[in-house]
Amino acid sequence: MTWFVSTLKAYPEIAIFLALGIGYWIGGKSFKGFSLGAVTSTLLVAIVIGILGVKISPNVKSVFFLMFLFAVGYGVGPQFVRGIAKDGLPQAIFAVIMALLSLGAAVVAAMIAGYDLGSAAGLFAGSQTISASMGLATDAINRLARSPAETQELLDAMPIAYAVTYIFGTVGSAIILAQIGPKLLGIDLVAACKAYEQKLGAGQGPADGTHWYEFELRAYSVAEHSPFIGKTVAELEGGTQAGFRAFIERIRRGGKIIEVDQATVIEPGDIVAIGGKRDQLIARLGPSGREVEDAELLDIKTEGVDIYVSNKKVDGKPLEELAHWPGARGVFLKKIRRGPTETVIPILPKTELFRGDVITVVGRTQDINAAAQNLGYVDRPTTVTDVAFVSLAITIGALIGAIVINVSGIPLTISTAGGSLIAGIIFGWFRAIHPTFGRIPEPTLWFMNSVGLNVFIAVVGISAGPGFVAGLQKLGISLFLWGIFATAVPLVLGMLIAKYVFRFDPALILGICAGSRTTTAALGMVCEEAKSQVPGLGYTVTYAVGNTLLTIWGMVVIMILS
Repeated sequence: MTWFVSTLKAYPEIAIFLALGIGYWIGGKSFKGFSLGAVTSTLLVAIVIGILGVKISPNVKSVFFLMFLFAVGYGVGPQFVRGIAKDGLPQAIFAVIMALLSLGAAVVAAMIAGYDLGSAAGLFAGSQTISASMGLATDAINRLARSPAETQELLDAMPIAYAVTYIFGTVGSAIILAQIGPKLLGIDLVAACKAYEQKLGAGQGPADGTHWYEFELRAYSVAEHSPFIGKTVAELEGGTQAGFRAFIERIRRGGKIIEVDQATVIEPGDIVAIGGKRDQLIARLGPSGREVEDAELLDIKTEGVDIYVSNKKVDGKPLEELAHWPGARGVFLKKIRRGPTETVIPILPKTELFRGDVITVVGRTQDINAAAQNLGYVDRPTTVTDVAFVSLAITIGALIGAIVINVSGIPLTISTAGGSLIAGIIFGWFRAIHPTFGRIPEPTLWFMNSVGLNVFIAVVGISAGPGFVAGLQKLGISLFLWGIFATAVPLVLGMLIAKYVFRFDPALILGICAGSRTTTAALGMVCEEAKSQVPGLGYTVTYAVGNTLLTIWGMVVIMILS
């Protein structure tokens, strides 16, 4: 044991990986649906390691925190700008109000309880489950010109308060929104979501739910007296009842395979390869054709890819309208993801697409390429990250954030951390409308988000370890109770404001509140209670605004209380 401790002291980088390894392992475990999560687990493990006397350079946490904040901004950029500029403005305004309520509740609790600045910042971060705010709070505390010993004492108090208040911040938020919320607001959540789905056209299309079409390719022999003989491909593809979509991909005629276009005429004896939903294919051909096995004819290169929507002409258009665009031929929509948390959006006729959405489609490669020209950018899987873009963007943001402006003797700055966050928002939004550079694959973005934050948290916890026991004994029970206050009050007031002031649709209120408080766990429980993904429609814009403001509030808490 002595050798192990001395090794960690001599090679503190090992301690970081130890904290991450155990933290992620514990965070991945759940008991009756409850999990501490990787952040809280890593923090607790790091504090234990810190008690052993391991010391780590603060530069380590700064590097990873800048990377994390840039990734956060990059992810929320498209939704943040769209929410401010367009139809999400009421939701964005509500998110600002909710963020102010969250800030006010934490500040009031800290003032009444008489907590120091570090404990107040940790109380805010834990009760609002916004770990990133501790980074900006750390920067703000370091700029207060306090003595090194006093500064370190404040910094050590922060993760302690965070750890104590985070558990109810997570679990309590989910219970308040999913269990108490519908009763408080008098909402039948399941019925409200079904009604909202009807507004989006549920039941008008061929399927009801998240998979509107299921792509299949079948070969059919055209009967000798089929009514389809003599008709063009265009006539056949456009002549069925509303909601049916199937396409003739190619034809075997006289033993040879021929590619088709809209003017190709069907002849007796043709074997046609038709792509579409199976029941639609049967309904289309009926007794006029029989299915045959023709492996060569059906050997058509198809793929499923993500398309990043960036075309202004598509923005705000419903799916039922887009389905009639020429570029939609042969392409079948499987999934719509929206926002930094990749919220799955219900696929219904009146569901609207927005720039920044990622849609998953299947079809022939040439059809997908044609669709992409109308929609945006084909985002085919790759492992390559534009590292030059990421590094230079963080550099630009951090340089701007490092500028300090003195107003009446008061130094004002957004800090290098705040600058990185803003740079991420700007460049993330710019890539949404010009997706030709700055690609960060999903796994890389996850790494920057999750590991970047947890390395920062691990260093914070290891540094705070020596003072943890004394601080917990001093603040534990009262801090937990004040954390409940700071978590519950903004949520309850926010739900009432959302219903009676903003008059949001009942199906969206709880998702809007969850997004404003950036609590994904609560959204999952709300959707489970609703038996629908509809609440997620209110999550993305409010998450983008709330995540940005709540992170910045870490610095504001220190400014107010100091």
